[in-house]
Order: sequence, then C-alpha cells, then structure tokens
Amino acid sequence: MNDLDEFDQKLLLALTQDANLSAGALGRQLGLSQPATWRRIKRLQDSGVIAGRRLDLDREKLGFGVTVFLGIKLATKGRVSLDDFERAVSAIPEVQTVEHVLGMYDYRLRVTARDITDFERVLRRRVMTLPGVGDVEANVLLSEERRPGPLG
Repeated sequence: MNDLDEFDQKLLLALTQDANLSAGALGRQLGLSQPATWRRIKRLQDSGVIAGRRLDLDREKLGFGVTVFLGIKLATKGRVSLDDFERAVSAIPEVQTVEHVLGMYDYRLRVTARDITDFERVLRRRVMTLPGVGDVEANVLLSEERRPGPLG
C-alpha cells in the first residue's frame, strides 16, 4: 500500500509512539474527526499496513535483567530441516525472537534471562541441544536505544 497520504503517515507515527491512543485522541492530534480517524485506522489494518498492536513489557521490572543476542550457525545444513530447528527454538520461552539471516550465521536469536547464570542454563540445556546447532556466538546487550522507525 503505497498511497499513504500525509494524515496516514502522521497517524502511523502517532500510533508507533503510543498504540493505546483512541481514535478520538488521534483525531484531535491530527485535526480529523473521530469517525474519519477510525476509518483510516480500519483501512490501514485491513490493508495489512497495521499488522497488530503489542504490549511492551519492562523486562527488568519483571526480573529479566539480561538480554543476549545469539548468532547460530547450523552444523549440518541439508540434514536438519530449517522448519524443525525454527519450531524447536521457538518453543524455548526465553527466546524472544528468531531471525533467519544471511551472513556469518544462519540465525539470530534474542534471549532474555534473569541473570548470567540463568542465561548459561538456557544456553547449555536448551539452545545447545537443538537439532543441528554448530557454532554459537553470544553478545550481551548493554543498552538499547528505541528508534521511532521508518516514519519518524
């Protein structure tokens, strides 16, 4: 959908900053009526531009103080089904994202854990036992800057 006008772009930017805003509040912010704003949101949802809304939790306040990015190179390409690997790794609750990437590694995982000891347990008992896992590289997240995305 490439026919986004200025209001659509402003609406999307406002929703990326606060997805809980009502159509009325968004309309006041953009100078549109509540029904017009609601119709725009509905059109953007129906076209797939807005794929959903999600809850952003504070991991540290929930007791998960460590985030680690894992680069995983599969050891036995061709003998291990990528679908099997993805299904198995997605079943690990500490794995937040699974990205199939091109480059030095085959997959990039975002793993959250309570602390380094907890991460080591997840790595040894869950990740390293997955089918086809070969080389693994870990990068501990020190800080994270939130970026507004392509519209901001």
